[in-house]
Amino acid sequence: ANTAARLLAALEATADGLLVLDQSGKITYVNHQFGELWRIPEGLSPDKDHDALTGFMASRVSDPDAFKRRLSEIRPDSGGETSDLLSLGDGRFLERKSRLVMRGKTVVGRVFSFSDVSEYKAKESRLALAAIVFSHAHEGIVITDGACKIVGVNATFCRVTGYTREEIIGQNPRILKSGRQGDDFYREMWARLAACGHWEGELWNRRKNGELYTERLSITAVPDAIGTFSHYIAILTDITELKRYQRQIERMAHYDALTGVPNRVLLADRLNSAIAQARRYSRHLALVYLDIDGFKEINDRHGYDTGNQLLITVAHRLRDTLREGGDTLARLGGDEFAVVISDLDTQMQYEPILTRLRDEVAAPIQVHDDSFRISASLGVTLFPRDDSNADTLLRHASQAMYQAKQAGKNCCRLFDPEKERQTLTHNKSLNRIAQALTQNQFALYFQPKVNMRTGAIVGAEALIRWQDPERGLVLPGEFLPSLKGSDLLTRLGDWVLDTALSQMAAWSGRGLDIAVSVNISARHLQRADFLPDLEQKLAAHPSVEPGRLELEILETEALEEIARIFSLMEDCQALGVRFSLDDFGTGYSSLACLRRLPANVLKIDQSFVRNMLSNSGDLAIVEAIIGLAAAFGRTVIAEGVETTEHGELLLRLGCDLAQGYGIARPMPAGELPAW
Repeated sequence: ANTAARLLAALEATADGLLVLDQSGKITYVNHQFGELWRIPEGLSPDKDHDALTGFMASRVSDPDAFKRRLSEIRPDSGGETSDLLSLGDGRFLERKSRLVMRGKTVVGRVFSFSDVSEYKAKESRLALAAIVFSHAHEGIVITDGACKIVGVNATFCRVTGYTREEIIGQNPRILKSGRQGDDFYREMWARLAACGHWEGELWNRRKNGELYTERLSITAVPDAIGTFSHYIAILTDITELKRYQRQIERMAHYDALTGVPNRVLLADRLNSAIAQARRYSRHLALVYLDIDGFKEINDRHGYDTGNQLLITVAHRLRDTLREGGDTLARLGGDEFAVVISDLDTQMQYEPILTRLRDEVAAPIQVHDDSFRISASLGVTLFPRDDSNADTLLRHASQAMYQAKQAGKNCCRLFDPEKERQTLTHNKSLNRIAQALTQNQFALYFQPKVNMRTGAIVGAEALIRWQDPERGLVLPGEFLPSLKGSDLLTRLGDWVLDTALSQMAAWSGRGLDIAVSVNISARHLQRADFLPDLEQKLAAHPSVEPGRLELEILETEALEEIARIFSLMEDCQALGVRFSLDDFGTGYSSLACLRRLPANVLKIDQSFVRNMLSNSGDLAIVEAIIGLAAAFGRTVIAEGVETTEHGELLLRLGCDLAQGYGIARPMPAGELPAW
């Protein structure tokens, strides 16, 4: 009994699941581990429910039919020892072994043992998969031991390096060393491997046949149980062709396909570098923009092949003219080139190089059977005199080149930063004025004209004011000069005419019929549509008598094109509009010109009027103008009357009409009726 108890305890303690059958195939015993492995449901008694238990076991395996066929092994006469593997539906694997139980020569039963080998099978699968990956990977794989002796390589490694597995096993990877990397490279690589356990980068190696190749290499150090690196695994990819293709792409991206010199992209990079160097070391550089004169005619007459050969020759000549290591020639497109002349001690040090460039272009060029003599127009800008970025420097050099073209070609022009700043300021001012006109920031003020002898108001002069939101009220002397020669001046003149006529119509509706004079530029007057436009404006304001509109034109402008002005003034007078010569006395009009110009009124310039009390010369001019007006039957009016003394003297001289601060300052339209 004790022996049986000890045996039963041993069977219960074993790690395998045990199933014992008698000679008839009936279950006589299962241990606890058997129930755990097969996950037998509670209530299913092995010794009472034989068929139910075997049916349950068959339902758990992946191939129930095969399992049932194997149940025949339970019979005592089914053979000796057996062993097989069962795949359960839950993903586990059980190893099944069986042995006959003999009593003497008689078979009395069979014992089955079941072991869970799932983890073993998983490891086996992983090893099999690793072997497949190792063998079929497109990357080369090499494994070394801790002493860097090669212990394994795959087929791709052999294909890349040219070594067979037998030739490379036991060797050190330095057998592939190309010599392209120095000792510092490898010291840094091993230091990183020691510190991080991983290194990745690109390097040159040498195949068995001596050919160099570029590879992307990743090395991982594998530690053992105590943390010592026992193996190294390197994965490599041959990127030689990729690098070659990359170099081709980079060259296409940075060099001109026709001439082989840098293109606009590389020029920008080198120009930026040259600017940075010049700033850092207080040096100078020159940027030259070169355009071949008459190149289109060469293409049209001799064909594009000849033109291309000529461009190639010019590019090579220009390149050979430059200093090595510092200067850059680039083709911008067509027949345009740019040259960066850097690291100059002084601004003018570029001049000898520029002379050589022009000489090389001018030298005879032989293309096929034709000989050509060409020239070039060049524009130059100098840094830091032109303290701009790369894009702006190129634009400035281009502007200077176009100036050379306009000057007759075959010459050079230097960009003037100060003139450019003035132009930018002028353009900015024009833009602000145009914006102000769009946003209704202008207003008309009116300065009365009076008969000093009778006190009667004889009219008013319309004077423009700019109501700038930032600066407040701006007088015309601060912005009108910048409009000279601009179409914006005529736009502003149109606005003044429209506004003045609208105001005159408004006053007329209130019973105030007053003549208004409007300043008009000669450029505006000579515009082709001025006369029909004036007719339309007058027609739009029928309550305004044309005779109450007076156009003031500067004497100096009227004399510049007297024949054209004379005709236009007569056409306007035919509509009833009057004219006055403003600032009279400041020009150089002859009596003949004065006789021809159909002006109704002469306005004595205020500079003479203000100084006539103290300056005899100015007084003489005022007397002469008054005399001329009387002689030619013209009305005369004095500007700039600021004091009673000015008015009294003018009356004594025979000038009754005047305007000025001494009479009234210019005022908004709404204040004039009350005044």
